[in-house]
Amino acid sequence: MLLAAACSAGASSTDAGPPRPGGTLTLAVGSNPDCLDPQQASTNASLNVGRQLVDSLTDQDPRTGEIKPWLADTWQVNADATSFTFHLRPGATFSDGTPVDAAAVKTSFDGIKALGVKAALGSGYLAAYRGAAVVDPQTVRLDFSVPSAQFLQASSTMSLGVLAPAAYAKTPDQRCQGDGLIGSGPFVFTSFKQNSDVVLSKRKGYAWGSSLWQHQGEAYLDAIDYKIVPEPGVRTGSLLSGQLSATTEVQPVDEAQFQGGGFGEQTRPNPGIVFNLHANTTRGVLTDEAVRQAVSAGINRQEVVDTVLSPNYKPATSILATTTPLYTDLSPELAYNPSRATQLLDAAGWVPGPDGIRVKNGQRLSAAVIFSPVFNQNQSVLELIQQQLRKIGFDLRIELHTTAETTQLQQAGNYEFLWYNVTRADPDILRNIFSTKAGNRSKLAAGNPLDAQLDAQAAALDPAVRKPAAEQAQRLVVEHAYAIPVFELTQVVAFGPQAHAIGFEASSRLQLFDTWVSGS
Repeated sequence: MLLAAACSAGASSTDAGPPRPGGTLTLAVGSNPDCLDPQQASTNASLNVGRQLVDSLTDQDPRTGEIKPWLADTWQVNADATSFTFHLRPGATFSDGTPVDAAAVKTSFDGIKALGVKAALGSGYLAAYRGAAVVDPQTVRLDFSVPSAQFLQASSTMSLGVLAPAAYAKTPDQRCQGDGLIGSGPFVFTSFKQNSDVVLSKRKGYAWGSSLWQHQGEAYLDAIDYKIVPEPGVRTGSLLSGQLSATTEVQPVDEAQFQGGGFGEQTRPNPGIVFNLHANTTRGVLTDEAVRQAVSAGINRQEVVDTVLSPNYKPATSILATTTPLYTDLSPELAYNPSRATQLLDAAGWVPGPDGIRVKNGQRLSAAVIFSPVFNQNQSVLELIQQQLRKIGFDLRIELHTTAETTQLQQAGNYEFLWYNVTRADPDILRNIFSTKAGNRSKLAAGNPLDAQLDAQAAALDPAVRKPAAEQAQRLVVEHAYAIPVFELTQVVAFGPQAHAIGFEASSRLQLFDTWVSGS
C-alpha cells in the first residue's frame, strides 16, 4: 500500500558510477491512462507509457528542434511538401517478430487515418494524408493533398509511432487496453490493471534505437511499473519513503522536498501553445478588441508564477512556449501594464460601476472562462487572474467543467474564454487551433491576415521561409488578443537516489530508454 503521508528524505546516494542493466523503475503517474495505444492517446499519463512501446520514423532533437534518423535512415521531401519518401533502416522488427518494412509502415499510417477522431493527435497531423506507396521493401512514400511541412516533425511523435500489421486485427478499444499493442519499441506491454498499474518489460534483442539516444542496443531497465496514484500527497510521500523510484506531476508546493537529500528533479517546459485565455471574438464583450487587449495588459504573469506556481514555470512570452521551434519572444507585448488597460477601457467607453466593475450602455464588463482540472493548479491560477482583472474593472467568471464537458462546449463554440494548453514541438499547432480551415477557436472570419501566415508556414520546409510566417502568426495572435497567453506548463519529475537518466523527448514526454536504476 502506498503511504499517504510524507516521510523524511533518504540519505544521499554515493556516486552511482556507469549505467548498468537490470532492475525495475517504479514510476507514479497522476491519472489512469485513458488509452495505452499511442496512436489514440492524448493525455500525458497515456503518452508517457505509449512512447516506450513504439518507434517513430524520425526523432526530434529536444534542444535544437532538428529532425534526426530513427526507423528511417534518410528521407526526401518534394518541393511543395506534399510527398515524403522514407528509406527504412534494415533489421528492425516488431515484438511479434515481423519486419518493420515499407508495407508495415503503410498499414500503420492507413490504420491511424482510419481511426478518425479516435486518433486524438494523429488525425490532425494526417488531415491531408492521401495514402502511402510501397516503393520497395525498405522505401515508403507518404502523400498529402496539400502542402504539409509540419508532417516531418509529426513523423517523430509517438502519435504516429508504427504498430505491426497484426495490431489492426484488434479493435481500437482492445488496443487501448494493451491487447494487440504490438510495436517495435524498446519495451513491450505486459499488463494493465485499471486504476492500479501498467507494467512494461524490456524488448529482448532491441537494436535500432534513435540516433539521439545515449547508448545503442537494449534498454537498461528490465521493466517499468507505472503506479496510478491520483493524490499528489501520496505520490510525494511514497517517493520520499522509497516505495517509488520516481513520480511525474510533482506539484509546485512539493518541489522543495526533492531538492537535495539524494533526490532530484528533471524539468522541461511543454512546447506548443501555452496556458491561455482563448477568446471567442463573436461573444459578448470579447467582440471588442480593446477589451481583449485590456485583459491581456491587466494580467500580471510574473505574479501568477511567483504566487501559485514555482521557479520551474515561466510566464508566457508568446502564444508558443520557449521550447517550441520558431518561437518568437513577444515579452514587451505581454508586459503587465494596468495603466494601458485602464486607458484602453476608458477610450472604449467602459466606465466604473458601483461595485468597481465597468459598465457601458447597461452592460457589465464581464466574461466567463470555462476550464477543466487537467492541471492541478488551474483553479488557483484563474482565481488569481480574476483578482488581477477586478483591479481594471473586469469581471472574470470562472466555470469548472469536466474534461468531456469542456471539449463539448469548445467544439460547439459555446464559450467566451476557453482555458487550455496544447503540446506540440512545431509551430503548426497554431494552424490547428486558429486557422478558419481548422479549429478556429477564436471564431475569426475566413480570409483574415492570420490565415495567410498560417498557410505560409504550413507550406514551407525551409526555416528561412517558415520562420517569418510563424513569427508573424504569433504576433497577430498576441497583438489582436485572439488568445491571451499566461504561463508555460512545465513537466516536473522527481526521482529518488536509485533512479538515473530519466529523460524527456522533444514533446516533453518521458523517454526511458537510457534510464537505469542502481542497487540499494
